[in-house]
Amino acid sequence: KTALVDALCKTMRERYRLGVITNDIFTREDMEFLVKSEALTPDRIIGVQTGGCPHTAIREDASMNFDALDEMTARHPGLDIIFLESGGDNLAASFSPELVDASIYVIDVSGGDKIPRKGGPGVTRSDLLVINKIDLAPHVGASLDVMARDSKTMRGEKPFVFTNLKSGAGLQDVVGWIQRDLLYE
Repeated sequence: KTALVDALCKTMRERYRLGVITNDIFTREDMEFLVKSEALTPDRIIGVQTGGCPHTAIREDASMNFDALDEMTARHPGLDIIFLESGGDNLAASFSPELVDASIYVIDVSGGDKIPRKGGPGVTRSDLLVINKIDLAPHVGASLDVMARDSKTMRGEKPFVFTNLKSGAGLQDVVGWIQRDLLYE
């Protein structure tokens, strides 16, 4: 997820006013990664330490994230997009609809081609499903055709994108979806 946020910020920051909020259990590792990579200036990145399951902080008790959103919008009024990144890799994770306008769920090909078939709210309900690290498929015995078929079955008409964020493959598809479906361009 952090690789996607990093790539989106670097691709979109010249045209849009962006902010990022990350969620980690005990550290601010994702925030520190984004600062070090210069995805955005440090004042546009806030790291939330959840102190427990980061999925609770995006769903059941999102108060820490609401506070971070308030802080970000006070620092930078008029932002076009605030990317809010969840911590962890739980297939059952989903954002509270009060917290986000849209959700992008990222899965990793190295988890195997069974991941879309397993479903879960991230796979089935997210507005966009990103299947990353497609370059690893032959190394882990995952079939991208199976992942595409199962994603269509589990998601119906909802979109999904294959990416390799290391090379940039598929990134423009994600940016295009954001521009078209979220920014209405």
